Amino acid sequence: MSWFSIPLLPMVTVLAGMAGGPVARAQTDTADPGTAPSGSVEVLARMEGPGPSGIAVTPEGRIFVGFPRHADDHASATLAELKGGRLFPYPSSAMSLPSDAPPAERLLSVHGMTVDRLGRLWVIDDGKRHGHDIPEGGAKVVGIDPKTNRVIASVPLKAPALRPDSHMNDLRVDLGHGAKGTAYVSDSSFGTTPALVVVDLASGRQRRVLATHPSTQPDPGFLTVLEGRALKYDPRHPTFPVGGVDGLALGEGGRRLYYAPLSSHRLYSVPTDVLANPAASDAQVAASVRDEGEKGAADGLAEDAQGRLYTTDFEHDAILRRAPDGTFERLAHDARFVWPDGIFVDAHHVYVTLGQWNRLPDFNGGQERRKPPYLLVRIPVEPPPTVRSPTG
Repeated sequence: MSWFSIPLLPMVTVLAGMAGGPVARAQTDTADPGTAPSGSVEVLARMEGPGPSGIAVTPEGRIFVGFPRHADDHASATLAELKGGRLFPYPSSAMSLPSDAPPAERLLSVHGMTVDRLGRLWVIDDGKRHGHDIPEGGAKVVGIDPKTNRVIASVPLKAPALRPDSHMNDLRVDLGHGAKGTAYVSDSSFGTTPALVVVDLASGRQRRVLATHPSTQPDPGFLTVLEGRALKYDPRHPTFPVGGVDGLALGEGGRRLYYAPLSSHRLYSVPTDVLANPAASDAQVAASVRDEGEKGAADGLAEDAQGRLYTTDFEHDAILRRAPDGTFERLAHDARFVWPDGIFVDAHHVYVTLGQWNRLPDFNGGQERRKPPYLLVRIPVEPPPTVRSPTG
């Protein structure tokens, strides 16, 4: 299979022009400053297809991107490394490209991903190819050591933690609990049965928690406006990507897991001491959940070393940041941010994939509205300093 080159592009600045003539003053007076592009947005890659989702960056700066197959059963790599302006199947062609190998021995549909504090890459394979059931061994938590490019762990997800309608969406790996760590996985569900899944990486023991708790469920009255369309949550006839618990982030030095349903404006958290404790009952886990309040409508969540949370805001084509005191700021807004999905933060940048998932045919009466190329962008964690003129 041939792989396509992706030119690295310079920083992109978008300027909105105003029409001249007699009405120019009225347009200026009524313009909404919230719609103007903001933030320093750098385009790292333009991808003609398939659509990207997960994103992770190692401390050495290696960039990994996931291309799930649950929407398109594509023949390209489902996990790839971006280097030198090109995508390479990762950790190998045999594992990342379609093949006849048993599902447990290859990657079927990589979605969310993260990097643990030792610099190791972890991905969630949802095991779902478009038009196919999840095969045995297909859904799994996979760890890869970028130093050797070898798989260090592969834990298949099984019933009852795995359901036929599961959509294993995102994950975080907590090395502070368990002999080899604990993985927290969000099952946003392709049906209507979302939950969190807790996996002990040493033993493979796994359990499904908060399966009926409001914090993991879609808001039944959820209303969103996407590209000018007012759309309401309807799991039977969805007109945009819908689902339960989706984005995850480890906060407070790994002491709390933050999470949010896809079809909701609220943010929740739970202490990892409780969540990772196999002796804790579901009622005890539920009693420890904290409602963190409004956060906008987010797909992906991320965290930084300062305890700040980052959220994609698919309603407003924006990236937001939440400070430890609960206040929010907008880092960037750009009309090209069509359904910002995967998000990852390192010491210097916020990386975001733009999947255009709301434009899939399933949500638009069978019409394909996605417009490649799909973008991978990054934004400085701290905005560049303002340079004042000598007279300013």
